[in-house]
Amino acid sequence: MIATPQTTLTDAESRDLRALVGLMIPASTTYKVPGADDDLIFADILRSLERDTDDVRTSLKQLATMSGGSFAGLSADRRAEVAATFKDQGGAPLFALNRVVLLCYYRDDRVMRSLGQEPRSPFPKGHVVEQGDWSLLDPVKKRTPIYRKVP
Repeated sequence: MIATPQTTLTDAESRDLRALVGLMIPASTTYKVPGADDDLIFADILRSLERDTDDVRTSLKQLATMSGGSFAGLSADRRAEVAATFKDQGGAPLFALNRVVLLCYYRDDRVMRSLGQEPRSPFPKGHVVEQGDWSLLDPVKKRTPIYRKVP
């Protein structure tokens, strides 16, 4: 039998996650964008956890341990301190959480509009990508291969 992750978080886990993602990507009045803790974006994050639920749970347990209990229950200053430490020590589970948060944040229509992008799927129309300075890759092209050729 294959073990499947529980796809919903407990209320306490959801509160801690919401507090964390609000620190990860805060709202900006300057750019007129919501934070990752916005109702619509956070609901999308919860729906999108899927295969990453176990990693997110691991991250939230680690965060709760660092917080001495509820991360969401900490003062704003203490939350920022714990989050900074967590950023340095979170490891692979935090990387999985970051990926889900960024994916959901940047598919929000309000965020895409703030970036000057039409809020739509990139296909079939595609998106124009501004050309960069390709000479920046010259050092990479000149170095010796970092892989081993298979005979």
